[in-house]
Amino acid sequence: MKSQPINLPPSMESQHGISEEEHGEHPPYPLAGIEDEKKGEPERQDAFGDEEFAEVKYKVLKWWQCGLHMVAETISLGILSLPAAIAGLGVAPGIIILIGLGIVASYTGYILGQFKLRHPHVSSIADAGEVVLGPFGRELFFTGHMLYLIFIMSSHILTFTVAMNTITEHGTCSLVFGVVGTVISFFFALPRTMKNMTWFSLASFVSILTAVLLTMIVLGIQNTSTTFTVTRTASLANAVISVCNIVFAYASHNTFFNMMAELEDPREFPKALALLQAVNISLYTIIALVVYRYAGDSVASPALGSTGPLISKIAYGIALPTIVIAGVIYGHVAVKTIYIRIFAGTERMHKRDLIAVGVWVGMGLAVWVIAWIIASAIPVFNNLLGLMCFICELVQLRSPSYSLATYEQRILAIITS
Repeated sequence: MKSQPINLPPSMESQHGISEEEHGEHPPYPLAGIEDEKKGEPERQDAFGDEEFAEVKYKVLKWWQCGLHMVAETISLGILSLPAAIAGLGVAPGIIILIGLGIVASYTGYILGQFKLRHPHVSSIADAGEVVLGPFGRELFFTGHMLYLIFIMSSHILTFTVAMNTITEHGTCSLVFGVVGTVISFFFALPRTMKNMTWFSLASFVSILTAVLLTMIVLGIQNTSTTFTVTRTASLANAVISVCNIVFAYASHNTFFNMMAELEDPREFPKALALLQAVNISLYTIIALVVYRYAGDSVASPALGSTGPLISKIAYGIALPTIVIAGVIYGHVAVKTIYIRIFAGTERMHKRDLIAVGVWVGMGLAVWVIAWIIASAIPVFNNLLGLMCFICELVQLRSPSYSLATYEQRILAIITS
């Protein structure tokens, strides 16, 4: 039934205070203008778009696979520095900080998951920075994100060099071992989807857990009586390095957006986070306490060097998959972040042609070469970890997000370290 306009008599118009001019100026429905405006706004999809007919499909990751990746990248090099961090701070303050930061990491990880559900197009910390601070935030967080990832890659190359020097008793120049580690890491990082790297992550976790357990058992047998400190007065430099190493042990949050972007159902991210944090906090606390208890104040960093020469060689040999693979995951995320920024919204994102594959391989080679240069320039494990944390904290504290009042801005300023 077609509606017909109703013309009011002039007497009624004047009675109700409505003139012909006023009647024509206003739309018949108060929300009509708002609805039209919303229809004109483009909807922002995720970076990978519709993958029904794609050659390369990214959004195929199960929650447990995501959890394995998060465990593998988090429980790697960071755990090797925790006994020395406890030695630098003392048992009581060290454990309080260790467990306290674990709780904070759990909460901020959950906030990241909620942020992703609210903004489905976010696929990296740079995208989140754009949501909070606009284009400036995108560039700021992208720069900090890439610096952090490349420095982590450098620390894995450095640890590979230390491991090979220990196993071979400095059989050749450290630069050679660094090049070998870089080449191996580059080839392992070539897969373009996180799902194809799932079993790498499982092997990484089993590797580091076995190596650390071996170290704990041998230390318990060898060192029946050692001196350890419950509380100590540490110098500012030692205290900062120790706390930064604990922060580094939990500092994998800036890759969570990248992993959530490839989940089949991002709503299942809390399951992956619960798996990570349950394993994280329990293992960190037990291993840090036991190794420090039996190694004492002279505990080495990385902790695998706290046993005798033979056991150190065996432990480093067992830990080699972790030393390589955990760095590979960070390298994959670094390359994926750049790749998405270049090809998001284009067909090239899902292609296997020469250009798509060539760009992926070329960017991977470039970031690993940069990581190798940094590892060669800073050949001290603890100093490299401390510098990484300092750079990320500097980017965070210089960000204007601390002066802004919205909930999302304050939370994001905390979690980007």
